[in-house]
Amino acid sequence: MKFTETKLAGAYIIDLHRLEDERGFFARTFCTQELEEHGLISDVKQANMSRNPKKGTLRGMHYQVDPYQETKLVRCTRGALYDVIIDLRKDSPTYKQWVGVELSEENGRALFVPRDFAHGFVTLTDDTDAFYIVSQSYVPGAESGIRWNDPQFAIEWPIEPALVSEKDANWQDYQG
Repeated sequence: MKFTETKLAGAYIIDLHRLEDERGFFARTFCTQELEEHGLISDVKQANMSRNPKKGTLRGMHYQVDPYQETKLVRCTRGALYDVIIDLRKDSPTYKQWVGVELSEENGRALFVPRDFAHGFVTLTDDTDAFYIVSQSYVPGAESGIRWNDPQFAIEWPIEPALVSEKDANWQDYQG
């Protein structure tokens, strides 16, 4: 795996190291040792998948509050999506900054999302699947979120979302 740190400390784009031959390719998509060598939490508690039939489906911006924060390793296994994270660590020099990365079945990229980051994505194609592993089990009472178009973050989505759940559309402006 090839790790590239984003402008948000602790958040990494992880590209595949493909071993290719006439059969196709083989690549490692998860390795506790490699994650730990980069100081990343790799304790997996849950794996999630979302299927998104329509281009423009937005999910996010989600996070879990203390003491249930989670790290995530997000990958697009079918189609393409634009994945966005926001640094919510109040002591971070990049507090309230965001990064967006295109993840697709074609590029095989993953995004490592640290604790105390909000996370969401918009699908760029019909029939897009996202798969992510997390370091904390989902706790309904600990779930929180930020509206995808909260003006204080000014996220530059590559397309206008066409389908947003009522819950995601109604998150309040961030009060941090």
